[in-house]
Amino acid sequence: MATREREKAAKRQEEKDRRPKAIAKYVRVSSRKVKAVIDLIRGLNVQDAKAVLMNTPNGATEPVSKVLNSAVANAENNMNLSADTLFVAEAFADQGPTLKRFRPRAQGRASRIRKRTSHITIILDQVK
Repeated sequence: MATREREKAAKRQEEKDRRPKAIAKYVRVSSRKVKAVIDLIRGLNVQDAKAVLMNTPNGATEPVSKVLNSAVANAENNMNLSADTLFVAEAFADQGPTLKRFRPRAQGRASRIRKRTSHITIILDQVK
């Protein structure tokens, strides 16, 4: 398992500069919730991915669709690629910093509330 991850990381480094991508940092949605949405669109072409995101009733679909639209715009404007030939090559959500808040409880105690954030990355590629 670890060797496969190293191979994927090495391949990602090789193709780092050639593929359009977009990153949204410090999004106020848990990365666990974002990963469930991202798994639905990974490997799909851009039009299908947008259709899936529009019809998925999940709170994490809005930031993911914004990142997808941004990646498509980056591909069209910066690399002169057509949106019709693009697909979601890689999509992942990393955990961001956790905001710690406190809520009063019974008998003068307090309990911690963790407001989690995530970093969403979408990398596109052309259909060969």
